[in-house]
Amino acid sequence: MASEKVETVIAGNYVEMEREEGDSKSTKSKFSKFFWHGGSVCDAWFSCASNQVAQVLLTLPYSFSQLGLLSGILFQLFYGLLGSWTAYLISVLYVEYRTRKEREKVDFRNHVIQWFEVLDGLLGKHWRNVGLFFNCTFLLFGSVIQLIACASNIYYINDSLDKRTWTYIFGACCATTVFIPSFHNYRIWSFLGLMMTSYTAWYLTIASLIHGQIEGVKHSGPTTMVLYFTGATNILYTFGGHAVTVEIMHAMWKPQKFKLIYLIATLYVLTLTLPSASAVYWAFGDLLLTHSNALSLLPRNGYRDTAVVLMLIHQFITFGFACTPLYFVWEKFIGIHYTKSVFKRALARLPVVIPIWFLAIIFPFFGPINSTVGSLLVSFTVYIIPSLAHMVTFSSASARENAVERPPPFLGGWVGSYCVNFFVVVWVFVVGFGFGGWASMLNFIRQIDSFGLFTKCYQCPPHKA
Repeated sequence: MASEKVETVIAGNYVEMEREEGDSKSTKSKFSKFFWHGGSVCDAWFSCASNQVAQVLLTLPYSFSQLGLLSGILFQLFYGLLGSWTAYLISVLYVEYRTRKEREKVDFRNHVIQWFEVLDGLLGKHWRNVGLFFNCTFLLFGSVIQLIACASNIYYINDSLDKRTWTYIFGACCATTVFIPSFHNYRIWSFLGLMMTSYTAWYLTIASLIHGQIEGVKHSGPTTMVLYFTGATNILYTFGGHAVTVEIMHAMWKPQKFKLIYLIATLYVLTLTLPSASAVYWAFGDLLLTHSNALSLLPRNGYRDTAVVLMLIHQFITFGFACTPLYFVWEKFIGIHYTKSVFKRALARLPVVIPIWFLAIIFPFFGPINSTVGSLLVSFTVYIIPSLAHMVTFSSASARENAVERPPPFLGGWVGSYCVNFFVVVWVFVVGFGFGGWASMLNFIRQIDSFGLFTKCYQCPPHKA
């Protein structure tokens, strides 16, 4: 009877929300309905895939030069699988939390559930505080990275301004994301974003193969432990884009259908990242060690300029993806989350953009900053904390008995899932946070020593007289 009641709560409430959503949209134009307000399984898939492969696509060849081809491919497959598993865990915990609350007649139709609230409801305030710290800090620096990437990319089609000046300009442009209310409203943006990165990935692949190997090309990676683990943590960062999983799920009309969406999105992303990173590394080899942005090595033509422009637009979209959860947290903190006025919410959100802008100007190290964020923040935010939270939430026999979502049978049920979770925690803590943190921090400090903070033009070639 308990399981029947749980199913009734989930299906009844979610179907009700879907029906109300459809009724409310019937008064709007079909144009707005089609492009602006999404909540389907396809919308969630586009959001996950688009958010996962952004500017990091341009730094993966750099990681291959640090790791070597074989390790680069294996780490992509391995972390893609680990990321899909922990995204699944987050979705399970979200459904568990939401179901328990809806049994208590809590109405979420005017409230966006976030990861720290899931941890609070299931495990208490200490888990909430830890989750809030890591999640917000990661999303903050994730937004910083998108802003740095904008300046890095635009420089390759217009070098009349230095990268720092471009950062000022794109900071102002990205601030317009304050007007996008929620993940419901990223329907057309998610679709376009994925098309843009798909074009760029295949451009990198085909252009590198046509270009061929440079004279005297060397593929000596891995050469040092520091470079090896720096490259590995960049890939850890690549497949750790599910810090916004809860917000994407909450934007769905039927969130319980999310379970395999991230895995399917990851499989598609691998069809972009593996060929492009392999082809660029094959063509340019060790030269990538000093060129963290793959676009910098390809000859300028219309195809490359198109890739640059498309990536700029996509980075604007991904900036919004990373920043929107921060906007929600800030809204709740200052007490305007339930305000229906888009303009009032947009004005209230603007202070969130200012520290992002400032940090992008201080640390413009495109490439190395990915690994640092990956090891110190992504490792806990989307790998270690979800795995531990799942283990603790279902540690009691009664919790396992009444669980809304049970572990997949092919993994061995609860025992199998606990074994996988334990492995994820140990591996990511030792290899990702431990060795990765050591290596990425050393590399990051070297960038500061070589270029300095607030550097005007990171890795810019000297101007010709």
